[in-house]
Amino acid sequence: MSDTLFPAGIPRLNHVAVSVPPDLLGATGREELASFYGGCFGWSELPSETVDRTKMVLAVGHWDQFVFLHAEDDPMRCPRLDHFGMSVSSKDDLDAAWERVAARAATDRRVDVIEPSVDDFDVVRIHAFYVGFLLPMMVEVQYWEFA
Repeated sequence: MSDTLFPAGIPRLNHVAVSVPPDLLGATGREELASFYGGCFGWSELPSETVDRTKMVLAVGHWDQFVFLHAEDDPMRCPRLDHFGMSVSSKDDLDAAWERVAARAATDRRVDVIEPSVDDFDVVRIHAFYVGFLLPMMVEVQYWEFA
């Protein structure tokens, strides 16, 4: 059906916007966010989009896929398992990302993790873990292993 609605190609999600406290978007908070998400997942700050204590944009692999953080006096709050997901292309990539996250969690108690698990649906096994760090939503990292 979507090919009739979008003949040029199926749309894809390109960003998630999350409100956070203004202090998190100060220099120290931005540095911590860039260090964690950059070190674990390769996300990179788009400096041209940064406004101190107001806005930060983290590119997720490409400039048109990003996490948009904006300051609010009444920022987003959510239950622990509210999340957005990203997928990786191999089990080795998932395992390596988990190792980086686990290493950070071992030295920083602000890193909240749900260890890797596998959901087996016969035709596909979904390998995944969750991580939260300073943002109100966790990130789920998945690898889909098709039979």
